[in-house]
Amino acid sequence: MYSRIRLVAKSSFSTTRLLSSVASTDTLEEILRKNGPRLSVPSLLQQRVDSGHPVTLSELRFISKRLIRSNRHDLALQMMEWMETRKDVHFSAEDTALKLELIIKNHGLKRAEEYFEQLRSSSVSLKAAYLPLLRGYVKGRLVKEAEALMEKLNELGFLVTPHPFNEMMKLYEATRQYEKVAMVIALMKRNKIPRNVLSYNLWMNACGCEASGGVGGVESVYGEMVGDKSVEVGWSSLCTLGSVYVKFGFVDKAKLVLESAEKKLNRSNRLGYFFLITLYASLGDKKGVVRLWEGSKSVSGRMTCANYICVLSSLVKLGDLAEAERVFEEWEENCCNYDVRVSNVLLGGYVRNGLIREAESLHNRVLERGGKPNYKTWEILMEGWVKCQSMEKAIDAMHKAFELMKGCHWRPTQRIVMAIAEYFEKEEMIKEANTYVRDLHRLGLASLSLYRLLLRMHEHVQRPASHIYDMMKLDNIQIG
Repeated sequence: MYSRIRLVAKSSFSTTRLLSSVASTDTLEEILRKNGPRLSVPSLLQQRVDSGHPVTLSELRFISKRLIRSNRHDLALQMMEWMETRKDVHFSAEDTALKLELIIKNHGLKRAEEYFEQLRSSSVSLKAAYLPLLRGYVKGRLVKEAEALMEKLNELGFLVTPHPFNEMMKLYEATRQYEKVAMVIALMKRNKIPRNVLSYNLWMNACGCEASGGVGGVESVYGEMVGDKSVEVGWSSLCTLGSVYVKFGFVDKAKLVLESAEKKLNRSNRLGYFFLITLYASLGDKKGVVRLWEGSKSVSGRMTCANYICVLSSLVKLGDLAEAERVFEEWEENCCNYDVRVSNVLLGGYVRNGLIREAESLHNRVLERGGKPNYKTWEILMEGWVKCQSMEKAIDAMHKAFELMKGCHWRPTQRIVMAIAEYFEKEEMIKEANTYVRDLHRLGLASLSLYRLLLRMHEHVQRPASHIYDMMKLDNIQIG
């Protein structure tokens, strides 16, 4: 792995608090609402400085925070770059780490690596920036690059906290190298690196996925966690243990663990409630789902669309469409923006249960409320319309989905693709079939079975088919 870790004393550096006081200058407001290619962020800031209005460090960090919150990472990066070049601004280690994160978001890992190498002269900045780079490798599932970075960090004496090890365990789990998770834990133990709650949760999860570990292995890890006085067993660890029990069919043990997890829920955060809702749904426990849903409402703050999606998915999974409808109506009454991802959950529930009229009614209601169907909406409706042989509606939905495919990675199932093609063949709609296949060819979705169907149609009416063979050649498809 990364050989034996060189231990060094933890270096401490002060963290700069981001102030939330709203600056009331025109320049600040212009930066916050900047959308087009007018003046760049550095130009706007320099303009303010040149006009005799100094920019405070707290104001700069406040602007950066607001830009990142609104997903304007390019403008936030411009801000950080301007800050870094100013001699009158103390560019902290935390600022360096944030800049590296923004480089990854805007320009990718290669540019981030180049920036990381430039930090060699400052051990404090380098130490602050390695974690965002490592997380970038983890997100990209780049095992060799992550392991090489860990070796480098070991040489520099930076491996003194559980955080980089946790990232490596995430990476090994994402790439199904579960045996390496145990190696990471062994390395931490050997070098007296403290384990935190996340370390134990990742270790338990890996044991639950590994054939040689199973329930016994997970229980052993949990026992070790209980005995570790430096960590507190909370709802997240109990949910991890409970999910393993659910996976292996230990229903009674799972219920006992989930009951314990409920008692440890944080009353100021809803996250734990929805982990438990998902697990109770897996156990088929509707009462548990509803109880946790109602309990989550006692937590202050606005309920998010993700929260509604979670509980709706659980209720649909349990087959309780009546309760799902009640929750959906509650969401509709309180939503600010009509997010079709929420309505898609109920739409899918209707279609899977053969309730196509209810699905169509819901779809019309969504359109009336200003909801914009996405690819998943059309996929669900296509499934329903093909099932009940409303093929004209399915064809129309497919063409609408084609229009959305330029901006997403979704692809229709071959079953639906062929169902529509077979309808064209049955109805002898050769013109429509040709248009359909050309669209699929253009999108890289044509298959041998699809081309064979179109060739049959042309042969049946004795029409030339050279254009079909041309498309097949371009798709590198041959008739065997």
